[in-house]
Amino acid sequence: MCLPSPKKQCLLVILVTHNFLKVKIFKHLTVTPPILGTIMATTICFIVWVLFITDTVWTRSVRQVYDISEPEDWTMHDFDCPRECFCPPSFPTALYCENRGLKEIPPIPSRIWYLYLENNLIETIPEKPFENATQLRWINLNKNKITNYGIEKGALSQLKKLLFLFLEDNELEEVPSPLPRSLEQLQLARNKVSRIPQGTFSNLENLTLLDLQHNKLLDNAFQRDTFKGLKNLMQLNMAKNALRNMPPRLPANTMQLFLDNNSIEGIPENYFNVIPKVAFLRLNHNKLSDAGLPSSGFDVSSILDLQLSHNQLTKVPRISAHLQHLHLDHNKIKNVNVSVICPPILPAEQDSFGYGPHLRYLRLDGNEIKPPIPMDLMNCFRLLQAVII
Repeated sequence: MCLPSPKKQCLLVILVTHNFLKVKIFKHLTVTPPILGTIMATTICFIVWVLFITDTVWTRSVRQVYDISEPEDWTMHDFDCPRECFCPPSFPTALYCENRGLKEIPPIPSRIWYLYLENNLIETIPEKPFENATQLRWINLNKNKITNYGIEKGALSQLKKLLFLFLEDNELEEVPSPLPRSLEQLQLARNKVSRIPQGTFSNLENLTLLDLQHNKLLDNAFQRDTFKGLKNLMQLNMAKNALRNMPPRLPANTMQLFLDNNSIEGIPENYFNVIPKVAFLRLNHNKLSDAGLPSSGFDVSSILDLQLSHNQLTKVPRISAHLQHLHLDHNKIKNVNVSVICPPILPAEQDSFGYGPHLRYLRLDGNEIKPPIPMDLMNCFRLLQAVII
């Protein structure tokens, strides 16, 4: 604190060190009042000047750092950015060429990871545009006019780091091959695919998702070894095709199998033994009947979500105590036989099923069932949260 003596006042000294203001109060300095006023006025002016200089220097230093890098980046990006596309300076690894009426793929710079070419008029995928694109992870070629004949043999397989390939809404008649071993997702929905050449998937051990929905696949498109090599496949979507039978010999790690909107009439005995991890099974809008189901029905412990809407079932099939969601709407079911649908719980599983089977959602509307819901059903499935009838 300042001393009370009229002739001894505190002197405020401003120190500037590395853009930080330091304030020190020196005591016991004898200063007369007129001089003190002069000092204080001078000090205030000095503070304002210091703040101005500090701010200016700081701003210049920031601009200097920004200016050093920005023109260089802009020059580099402008230099190798195809004139038909957009190279955002804030996202230097992306190249946006979508919705531009392109008929050819422009040369892809070596720095690009993400390539967007959707919704153009591209018919071919030659090797040359990708000869420097060794870092590509993602290619979106949806909504073009690409045919199998337009894909040069090594154009895609040369992309050793490619993870995601989108070729939806094109003119493909078979799954393209060869593909890079690194690929993790292959999206081929809404093409005209009716053939899967032998060995197409043999080296795609990293593929986790294969989308073939809304194509022209028939049962004869599959051989026993069609999916051989897909060791890590987790999701397989073949909805909206023309299948009459379940696809054979699926990869053992398949967890999500979508086969809606086909003409499947039956499921072979022990079919699910080959895919012991399947958790989500969709067979809506098919032609499944009671006679076409395995003797054990869908009593498969791995299945958590089972969708059988819009089929020809007259009875509720057997299910596992692990099942959580069951869709049976719009079939021909007349009643619910609880003694059949209520899964038995083995003594070894008592700890896991303290409140009974895990079914939480049951949909039965669009059948010939009349309310009320049998009380035995509610007694069996005590965890039920919604029943639609």
